[in-house]
Amino acid sequence: MKRKVTGKDLTKEPPRSPRMRVGGYAILGRTIDKCRALVAGNIGEYHFDCPLDRTLLGFKGVRGEDFRAQIEQGASEEEMVEWLNRIGEKKTPSEIKRWSEKVEASSLHDDLEKREFFIEQTRKLGLDPGKTTTFDWLEVDDRISHAQQAA
Repeated sequence: MKRKVTGKDLTKEPPRSPRMRVGGYAILGRTIDKCRALVAGNIGEYHFDCPLDRTLLGFKGVRGEDFRAQIEQGASEEEMVEWLNRIGEKKTPSEIKRWSEKVEASSLHDDLEKREFFIEQTRKLGLDPGKTTTFDWLEVDDRISHAQQAA
């Protein structure tokens, strides 16, 4: 039986920080927030199944459309963790922890294909591109974007 999908209205507030671990996974809470908002029709300027989401989905070897199908069925956060642990590539808790730590410390500045974009985006926010992690940039961008919307 399909349950009603509810969650954050991303036109009014940002998704969770990618740092917030859900089931040990970095990014997962943010991905759930964006997917629920997409299904509910209030995703705003955010995107589900973006390159950041695909970092998590790729780590587990699952597809965005399969993740979305679970959310559309009304899966709870706990059910999403169980689903993610059950399907795709099997990962131990220590592998999940190492991956989460690595992705949290990473920066798009180190990606030659995305470096110019990252430099432009971080400088707009007054951040030093060479010292800013991807997660730092996203958190500042979320705060500033939603503060401007509220003003």
